[in-house]
Amino acid sequence: MNKEERVIKLIEELESVFTIRTFLDHDPYKVLIRTILSQRTRDENTDQATNNLFSKYPDIYAVVDAPIDDVKELIRPAGFYNVKAARIQEVSQILIDQYGGEVPDTVEEMVKLPGVGRKTANCVMVFAFELPAIPVDTHVHRISNRLGLVDTKNPEDTEVELCKIAPEELWIKLNDLMVQFGQNICKPIGPQCEICPCTDICDYFNDNI
Repeated sequence: MNKEERVIKLIEELESVFTIRTFLDHDPYKVLIRTILSQRTRDENTDQATNNLFSKYPDIYAVVDAPIDDVKELIRPAGFYNVKAARIQEVSQILIDQYGGEVPDTVEEMVKLPGVGRKTANCVMVFAFELPAIPVDTHVHRISNRLGLVDTKNPEDTEVELCKIAPEELWIKLNDLMVQFGQNICKPIGPQCEICPCTDICDYFNDNI
């Protein structure tokens, strides 16, 4: 089984276990801010902070004019709220000044924004614009190497290699399924191989049995 076939099998197996999560709001600005808030925190904390912020300041113009201390307090559940509040308002101001208040729909433009890397930009591509991209976070990077799909040292290289072997029609599904897989089964420490549906295509498992 070549690597493309293994990726296809992986997605099929993960879809039998996990449900593709849908975001209630596909507004590119809100997806971008949610992704910034999600850095180094748990999903439930991200959701709480995002809901707090947009319940009081519903759009980019309200957010950029909001008192910084109020923004900090609203996003406190996401952690690192001093840094994130400043970054959110900085990015928002740039979007207003340079992009007419809209989030650009290319990775190349989004990564020009301060603090926006390829993972964040790709999340917006997938979850807001529904365009094919592969956001590579720690879960996707770890699992891809553990399975033996790639042999890379950083998420950027993992993205490049996955784009070579994964059929483009699977790109949008890949991050969401692999994140759930990494959170629940293929954990960083103590992966639960005994309940994993993907052991037949996993180098880690087959090297350790």
